[in-house]
Amino acid sequence: MSLQPFDTCKTFRNEIDICGMFNRIAPRYDLLNHLLSFGQDFFWRRKVAKYLNSSRNGRLKILDLATGTGDLLISLFRENPKITKAVGLDISENMLAICREKINSHKLTEHISLIQADAAAIPFPENSFDAVTIAFGIRNTADTFETLKEMHRILRPGAISLILEFSLPANRILRKCYLFYLCRFVPLLGRVVSGDNYAYRYFGKTVENFYSADDFCVLMKEAGFLNVQANQLTAGVVCIYHGHKAEENTG
Repeated sequence: MSLQPFDTCKTFRNEIDICGMFNRIAPRYDLLNHLLSFGQDFFWRRKVAKYLNSSRNGRLKILDLATGTGDLLISLFRENPKITKAVGLDISENMLAICREKINSHKLTEHISLIQADAAAIPFPENSFDAVTIAFGIRNTADTFETLKEMHRILRPGAISLILEFSLPANRILRKCYLFYLCRFVPLLGRVVSGDNYAYRYFGKTVENFYSADDFCVLMKEAGFLNVQANQLTAGVVCIYHGHKAEENTG
């Protein structure tokens, strides 16, 4: 059954300048990620890296969308010796500036290049990458469905897409507690630490109004991905979505 690609997060994205928001919060972005996830973000990124490690044989060229300060990119290189080249793409120059510093400190400058661009309009030809990843960024793109189609377009046949994103727990009591945390505590701590009055209220709204895991899987299939699955982590507060581009038909 086809899912109408209606993006419920667009209302919130259209209220603000996404690029400007991430430029403002960049200096405290990593600290808040670690605090607000109680350190689970390290575990989540390692899980994504392990999915990639088991996905293909041979050397890999990867694209990381909404790369931010580069934590996922660095995790991918730590866990996957098969990666030879990577591109990190982000709309925020301030986030990319921090990412460059991290790449330099990890001695990965020969392997990773960074570009400032929109994930919904990826500036690469089709069939360019062996894997595409995005962590906590697809909620913030200009159009979720267009971004998925772009991810599918730039993948080589048989390649994998890995998406790490927040979700809502299925358990009603846990979901209620989690929403209270998102809507009350997260904005308060975000404001205190980052000095931004809106960014972490926006965060809670987009998590609450994003696609359910089932609906997002349908959307990935509509964008062309095969073998789509959602794997919940940490009682369902995040999901790793993965899907493949079809192999070339050589018959």
